[in-house]
Amino acid sequence: MRHHVLTWGDPSSPRLFLLHGWMDVGASFQFLVDALASPWYVIAPDLRGFGRSAWQPQGYWYHDYVADLEALADHFAPGERINLAGHSLGGNVVMHYAGVRPARIARLVSLDGFGIPDESPAAAVGKAAKWLDALKAPPAWKPYRDLDAVADRLQQNNPRLPRDKARFLAAHWATVRADGQAELVSDPRHRLPFPTVYRMEEIVRLWNAIAAPTLWVAAAETHLLKWLDPANNPTGHERNFDGIRARIAHIPGARLEIVSGAGHMLHHDQPAAVARLIEPFFAAG
Repeated sequence: MRHHVLTWGDPSSPRLFLLHGWMDVGASFQFLVDALASPWYVIAPDLRGFGRSAWQPQGYWYHDYVADLEALADHFAPGERINLAGHSLGGNVVMHYAGVRPARIARLVSLDGFGIPDESPAAAVGKAAKWLDALKAPPAWKPYRDLDAVADRLQQNNPRLPRDKARFLAAHWATVRADGQAELVSDPRHRLPFPTVYRMEEIVRLWNAIAAPTLWVAAAETHLLKWLDPANNPTGHERNFDGIRARIAHIPGARLEIVSGAGHMLHHDQPAAVARLIEPFFAAG
């Protein structure tokens, strides 16, 4: 498939691969790249069906992202061990890949990507039926008045996001039509429900196989705390991270760092703090 890939820096510098999250784009890492202190050759694709990469008419399957990542690594760093980081969905993809190809990864970072809630096999029939029903009326995006309206929505989703950053992201999330309205450039079929059950037992096996030094970076105010453990008290951050700490225990030698003053989009909220954590980690390799 045709993939749109952004790169920053000199190709002779150490390579750093970055994978974005759901409904995001590679340009989302611009603020993090700006905060890096050392020279890196940063490579950030728009995942299939997002941004300016090709759409997949048959819909989207998680393992395709893993295969796309390997193709990206083979293209930009053939035969090399790579430094790899991902946010949210991208974080889950990089961890999956690191478990399947442990010898290919030099160092690994997941930014607020810790898997999703475990699902019971009993949900299989209902999930498949919901997916079939959704195929009969595929989702579509409603156009926005203009790019400023897209920026408004980004700030509504993340009140910490400054206006200049919102406008920058809006220009990468959407395109302006001939009538002046803006429409999102990502495929709305990403909103289709998954027909498969998420089995944590399988994910744990993958995480057990990760051999690279691994850093999990969590946002102090991430919504994933409540998501992974509904019994968590949303105001007790240390206690809330117990669910994440239990998951990270499945990755040999992994460590957890928490970024204050940030929500799920921590690379937007605190790019300098994220850079201060991940850059020395990667440089140590």
